[in-house]
Amino acid sequence: MRFRFKAFGMHLLGSACALTLVLGALYFGWYRWPGWYLSSALHIVGIVLLVDLVLGPTLTFIVANASKSRRALARDIGMIVTVQLAALIYGAHTLWSGRPLYYAFSVNCLELVQASDIDSDELVLAHQQNPSFAPHWWSLPRWIWAPLPESKEERSKIVGGTLFGGKDVIEMPRYFKSWDQGLPDLRQQLRPIKDLIYLSRQERNEVATHMSQQGYPPDARNVLIMWGGSRRLVAVFDPTTLRLKALFELELKS
Repeated sequence: MRFRFKAFGMHLLGSACALTLVLGALYFGWYRWPGWYLSSALHIVGIVLLVDLVLGPTLTFIVANASKSRRALARDIGMIVTVQLAALIYGAHTLWSGRPLYYAFSVNCLELVQASDIDSDELVLAHQQNPSFAPHWWSLPRWIWAPLPESKEERSKIVGGTLFGGKDVIEMPRYFKSWDQGLPDLRQQLRPIKDLIYLSRQERNEVATHMSQQGYPPDARNVLIMWGGSRRLVAVFDPTTLRLKALFELELKS
């Protein structure tokens, strides 16, 4: 039994080190708040943790036997590690493909833009037409303004296409501009919490209570909805400086 616990401990330590290295790099590079929440990254991380920290070491505990030959033990543990590596590679690839690249203010809300949202054609156009805001593999998340283009024809094309499942302007880095350039438009879109759409009355009341508790006036024009897929946050801004002050999480309603 002592041999089994030793094998279990060593396997658990090795798995924890590998996970810490890979997931830690992704978290500190791309998935810090609010990225991990808006992208629903915890679902993927949960699967990886289950396989690499629970299933793998547990199977090692089961198969480890001091009476086995070294060759047989190495074969059994090698098969377990192979499955673990496959799960880790799958999780890392999925997280990398969906890594947050931008937090975009566009039209009347904030939205998370992930790497998977931008196709190869748009990448080429962005590097050609707007290289300052074109994403690279090393690009870290940044806050940007994604206005509709000035051309009426282009605006109509994007708006019409979006209604039928086409690409939105937040998926087109060639139109991105600096965050500061969008602040005048952002100011016009700020609302008091009671007027914020996409929230139920109960949600608005709950957020208003939290705002009051943290010293943010709920009656001021200081909030905007923030989207990441089906997840939502309420962003609170300083009405004077337009600095982001807080992000309030909302429970998903079925």
